[in-house]
Amino acid sequence: MESTPLSSCNESTLTPYTDSVENPWNTIKIKHASRRLGFGTSQNNIDNTLELSPDECIENIINEAINKPPTPTPFWADYAFSDFTNFEEENPQYVEGWKTQTVNDLINENLRGRLTFFWMNHFVAGLDSYYYAPYLFQYYNISQTYAIGNLKTFVKEIGACSAMLIYLNGFQNTNTEPNENYARELYELFTLGEGNGYTETDITETAKALTGYNHWAEYGAPIYFDEMTWVDGDKTIFGQTGNWKHDDVIDVLFQERPTEIATFICSKLYRYFVSHEIDSIVFETIINPLAQTLVDNDFELAPMLNQLFKSEHFFDERALGVIIKSPYDITIQFIKESTFFYNDELINSLIYFTGLFGQRIFDPPNVAGWQRDEEWINTSTLTGRWQFTELYLGLLYQNGLESTFVDFAKELTNDSNDPEFITEVLINHFNAKELYSPGDYQIATDIFKWEIPQNYYDDGSWNLDWGEAPYQIYLLLSHLATIPEFQLK
Repeated sequence: MESTPLSSCNESTLTPYTDSVENPWNTIKIKHASRRLGFGTSQNNIDNTLELSPDECIENIINEAINKPPTPTPFWADYAFSDFTNFEEENPQYVEGWKTQTVNDLINENLRGRLTFFWMNHFVAGLDSYYYAPYLFQYYNISQTYAIGNLKTFVKEIGACSAMLIYLNGFQNTNTEPNENYARELYELFTLGEGNGYTETDITETAKALTGYNHWAEYGAPIYFDEMTWVDGDKTIFGQTGNWKHDDVIDVLFQERPTEIATFICSKLYRYFVSHEIDSIVFETIINPLAQTLVDNDFELAPMLNQLFKSEHFFDERALGVIIKSPYDITIQFIKESTFFYNDELINSLIYFTGLFGQRIFDPPNVAGWQRDEEWINTSTLTGRWQFTELYLGLLYQNGLESTFVDFAKELTNDSNDPEFITEVLINHFNAKELYSPGDYQIATDIFKWEIPQNYYDDGSWNLDWGEAPYQIYLLLSHLATIPEFQLK
């Protein structure tokens, strides 16, 4: 059981949340859902969602994720080495291009993109270990296809994909030289949790059952199973004896340890979507029921996620602003909530900068993945989190798009000419919580006012059509990135 002695203070239950006078359905809750279940959304989408009930909002988000087809397959998806005309040039080009495609997916796919990103940090297969475009696509495609599908099938598919077979040494796991690396991580990190419900003997026997994935038709082709290198003979795993192969292992695992798997997965999803802290109350009233829902639905993920996302617990005010944004939260949320211009060139810059401040896409630091939350913030990454927003805004400004800053401010503030009001609205638009004190808003207002003499504000002659207004908004939004509340979602 994973728990901490600290109370999260969120004692709301899995009872479905409904709009009420005491607990109204409002823009704050919609933004919360859009940032947790995606990477934010525009004010226009928020206004449209207000017309829906909370149940309809979540239903739409989940159904979109279920029904969205996978990203179209690139022409090189199943290449072997001999299919490349110039491997040294083409392979890096395809890899980097797929990174760009992936970030575009994160921007556009809402929950499906968010879940795909989660699973790639759960079933880690670091790109640096294989750096091969076809294997990258195949790994991504599996993660995307099963992101909100059946967990048991997902585990079967991901364990036999070429990227994983190379990353965790399945390719080297033979009947003459067994390698236990994947067997260990299958239980410790992917399904059960460290030391939870398995023995060293289970690992040893599982490694034998996972042998045989050691051949390809040619270099770079998909790795396939060959009985010639598989351990042929009985293996005993979780007390069950048989002449098991890869898929048999997963069947036995889910048959013998369903509660342990469900609890481990639900705990990890809870930390990702709701709060990094799980106390004893949350464990008993939230994690355990979610785990039971996952088991009862034969490990289909959607019913469990539906139960969580529609709950009073998910929408509780104490769930707001308690998760530290990842580098991709910082960057993509700002792009989506500002609706400012972006293109693939900008996305490539985004990929570069997020790597600098802690999140290299497809390359978590190790098999355990990014641990998130407080791990994102340190002295070397904090300034990078600030600088991206400033550089992005500067790029737009320098390329003649500064008028979009004014359009954005006018839309949010109904073309106000009150600098205090404009500052407060723009700051609050991007943050999960209000700033700590009125003094923090005053500092931001002073930055926004810039060098415009006070009398122009006092007599109401200043407005957002002034020639200086785009630069003032640039200054305010650059300051926004340095505000502690901006680091939270």
